[in-house]
Amino acid sequence: MLKYVTDFCTTKGIPLQGTQLIDFIIENLEDIKAKDLVTLDVTKLSPMADTLVICTGTSSRHCRAVANSLLVAAKKAGIPPLGIEGLKEGGWVLLDMNGVVVHVMDQESRDLYRLEQLWGGESKHING
Repeated sequence: MLKYVTDFCTTKGIPLQGTQLIDFIIENLEDIKAKDLVTLDVTKLSPMADTLVICTGTSSRHCRAVANSLLVAAKKAGIPPLGIEGLKEGGWVLLDMNGVVVHVMDQESRDLYRLEQLWGGESKHING
């Protein structure tokens, strides 16, 4: 169903939003084997984003690959990111997908910054 929605939105020029955008992001992150996916609803905590998606890559190279894979899929679907940070380094890549901010982190960065605790939003663990 998500593939159909994505194809429809791409051909009609309608950007994915809300849960459709989150589902699109999660599906792509799972396809490239991102680990420990978590979504945080930060609607009440930040005017910058409604949702944070946090995942872990097995290495800096894997983090870059995860982020690049999502970028390619998003551009094909007509959803270019508003901003990208950390892609060159790879230890922590941030993608601003217009309402959804994606954090792809290596395990060391994830343990150090503990974004789930920092934001304290309502979280939903996708995979473990």
